[in-house]
Order: sequence, then structure tokens, then C-alpha cells
Amino acid sequence: MNFVRFAARRVAEMAATLLVASFVVFGAMYLAPGSPASFLLAGRSASPEALASINAQYHLDDPFLVRYFRWLGDVLQGDFGRSITYRTDVSRLLADRLPVTLFLIAMALAVVVVVGLLLGRIAAVRGGTTDSAILVTTTFAVGTPSFVAAVLLQGLFAVRLGWFPSSGGGDGLGDMLWHLTLPSIALALYLIGMLARVTRSAMLEALDSEHVTVARSRGVPERQVIRRHVFRNSLGTVLTTGGLIISTLLVCTILVETAFSIGGIGQLLELSTTTKDFPTVQAISLIIVALFMTVNLIVDLLLPLVDPRVTLGSREAAV
Repeated sequence: MNFVRFAARRVAEMAATLLVASFVVFGAMYLAPGSPASFLLAGRSASPEALASINAQYHLDDPFLVRYFRWLGDVLQGDFGRSITYRTDVSRLLADRLPVTLFLIAMALAVVVVVGLLLGRIAAVRGGTTDSAILVTTTFAVGTPSFVAAVLLQGLFAVRLGWFPSSGGGDGLGDMLWHLTLPSIALALYLIGMLARVTRSAMLEALDSEHVTVARSRGVPERQVIRRHVFRNSLGTVLTTGGLIISTLLVCTILVETAFSIGGIGQLLELSTTTKDFPTVQAISLIIVALFMTVNLIVDLLLPLVDPRVTLGSREAAV
């Protein structure tokens, strides 16, 4: 199967999965107790006419499948409906809040990749006491949930020392970097430990391989052996883990944004769920699912390029 056919098949599979996911996302909110009408009324009693007006405005009296296909048709045109809580278009809410979330995820991902790969490589190559120290450190990192790291970092570096802001996402590139430093570290800490341990294991396995022994016997410099034969052959496993890392970042950003009051889509999702803002929750949930599947598609397409042992559509050699 050539690359174009494989990519087309994967895109078609992703579209089908998104269709199923959209149905689940749309229907899941209606399984929760309460209704949008009860929130809009804020506990006040309403006349039958007022209640009928609310139901008509949000099509709450229509059959479920009618509401779903109307919503799906609007989504395909970029219309996610109108927020019940904020009384504005959901698309506008997302446009205002999505950039800071993506920036936070990008910062956290950069920290994870740089620090995680570096620690894993040092642990595998040096071994001994250095390896043990890194294992202990990464074990602590993996055992620290993002929301716990957020509270600790906020209390020490924002409240006690005053080095960084304790809340907000900032305005402008420089201000955003300053505001999102602590949140990005809190978001990255657990994943740094995971990536470092995966990188270490993959490199140790590569170090014991036959081709590395042959390269050393031919007098290839050790630094070149590590770079070309060990680290490169471990990238398949690392890249596969990268898909899981990005997916975890998408989920954990909800906790971190709430802790630091950043105002991205993570905090918006938490607030919208509490207030039963159906259109906003459905839109954000669908975006997260779409991003998750896009990441997995990219990983599948990149694996054969970084690891020749992997064929298109197969991850077995990399995991």
C-alpha cells in the first residue's frame, strides 16, 4: 500500500470515527440530570409560555435525531450554536480562548520533549549513579498529578517568591510566556517523567542490539554510535509515546487552566459543564476528539519516516 492510499484510508477512517464521536458527544450531555431550560430559569418558576419560548429557541422539543442532524449540519458550516451561559456564539468564544490553550500546550510540549529526551538519553548513556538519580527524579515526576504540581508551583513561585503571576494568560507574546511558564511546567512534569523513562528503555534496548556491537567493532566513535544507531533507532518508540503525550496534554490542560484561571478552552469546558451549557460543551468536546485523532494520524504517517522497520499502518516494531 503506497503512502497516498494509506493516508487517504486513514483520513476516511478518521472522518467515520469523528461522525460516531459527534453522535456520542451530542447525546452524552442529555443523559446528565437537569436541562438547559432549568439553568436559564435560574430556579425561578416560569409560565408555560415562557418555557415554550425557551424550548423553541433551543429546539429542545424536537426529536433527538432531528436536533442531532441540525447540529451536525451547522457544525460542518462552522456554526457550533449559541452559548446558553454567555449568550454569544460558541465559535466566537472558541476563537477568543483557543489560542491561549494551544500556546500553553505548545509550551508544555516543548518542555516535555527537550527535558524528557535529554534526561532519558543521559540516563541510558551514562548509567550508574546518574541513571539511578534520574530514575528517582522521573518516578517522582510521574507520581505527581498535574493539579498537584500546579498548586505547589503556584504556592512557591507565584505566592511565596512572587517570580511569576498566579493567574491569567497574559497579553502579547512576552507576557504570555511569563504568565504560562508555571502552568506549562505543571502540565509537563508528569509527561517529562514518562518520556524520559520511555527514551531510556528504548535506548538501552538499542544499545544491546547487534548492529550497535558491529558498529563499535568497526571503530565507529561512540558519540556517532549513540547518535546514528542508538538514539535514531529509539525514535519510533518515542514518537509513538508522543501521540499519547499530546493527548494527555489536551485532557490535563483543563485542570491546569482552572488552577491558574487562564481562561482557555479547558477552563471554559469546566465552567460550561457546571452550568450545563450544552452547545459549548459539545463544541469543545468535539474539538478535543478531533485533535486527538489528528495527532494519532500524524504519528502513523511519520513513523515509517523515522523508523525504517515500521511499515505503513503498523506500530508493532515501535512499541
